[in-house]
Amino acid sequence: MSTWLFLNLAVFATVVIITGFIIPQILLIAFRKNLFDSIDQRKIHLGTVPRLGGIAFFPAILFTIMVLFGFALIYDNLTVTAQLMLTLKPFCFIVGAIVILFLVGMADDLIGVKFRAKFIAQFLASALVITGGIVLDNLHGAFWIDSLQTVPAILLTALLIVFITNAINLIDGIDGLASGLSAIACAFYGYTFYNVGLQVYAMLSFATLGALVPFFCYNVFGNAKKHSKIFMGDTGALTIGLILGVLSIRICRVDHVPHNLNPAVVAFAPLLIPCLDVIRVYFGRIKAHKPPFLPDKTHIHHKLLALGLHQRVAMPVIVGSSLILTAVNYVLSSYINITLLFVLDITAWTVANMALSRAIGKCRAAAFSA
Repeated sequence: MSTWLFLNLAVFATVVIITGFIIPQILLIAFRKNLFDSIDQRKIHLGTVPRLGGIAFFPAILFTIMVLFGFALIYDNLTVTAQLMLTLKPFCFIVGAIVILFLVGMADDLIGVKFRAKFIAQFLASALVITGGIVLDNLHGAFWIDSLQTVPAILLTALLIVFITNAINLIDGIDGLASGLSAIACAFYGYTFYNVGLQVYAMLSFATLGALVPFFCYNVFGNAKKHSKIFMGDTGALTIGLILGVLSIRICRVDHVPHNLNPAVVAFAPLLIPCLDVIRVYFGRIKAHKPPFLPDKTHIHHKLLALGLHQRVAMPVIVGSSLILTAVNYVLSSYINITLLFVLDITAWTVANMALSRAIGKCRAAAFSA
């Protein structure tokens, strides 16, 4: 077994164990201090459920990666040391960016933060990522664009990081959805980074996957009455969203990925559903003359629930659709133009949502007539 394969497996397993240990402690503190997610007409859950699960993510990820790197340096592993030195500058700025959103998310989960303040924090975090050298300077033919000049690349990177961060935050509406979609993306990213030799980013991908696995179990299979259910909250959603934004942009900077796939497809296909959903919801709110940044119940999971599907059915449907959509995009990217592929994605998403809206309308009409 190669050194990096062992380290990736070790980082995944260690983060799973640490996160699995921390979450029950968060649950215990939350119930002792009455730190629960408020129930309102927009919320779906019943009962008292803490929303602080995301607090476990970043400490577990950072602790594990740093300790493993520390041991590698102690034993003077030249392979690991060389990779670490090459990635040290961007990684330092990435960690700094995550700290900002981790603290803002925790403040929002505890006392509430206005969306304008969140946007400022997100752009500040994106500025740190860009300072570290993570800039989207090549779209690999998407929308007929290849290389980008410095200023457009910086602006696009900042907007994309903020957009992806909010897309993950906003898709977090039913049990297991945000964590399930993010886990799929982390698995694809980890595999890609490992195969192209960007091992520090592979470790970050698998560490994030390791944090999501135990949370998913508590979130989906936990019981509120038995005090074993928890939400990730903004702390988790903003942290995971930022990490996915950084990883996707870093993959897009790779010239060649496994199986000769288009790097832009590899980077963004796993994020299509949350990203397309937030675009549809924002434009829908504007069309309805509603504030685009105020929450409502028009996301894709709300539509499936309106059809009568239970959360535990709606979540696998969406996560499974994301898995299939990602696989289809990967296969087709070798045969058709990337711009045409993204147009087909948007068309399929639009048609599916129109079909769902019609089905919801028929269900409501049948219920009203009855």
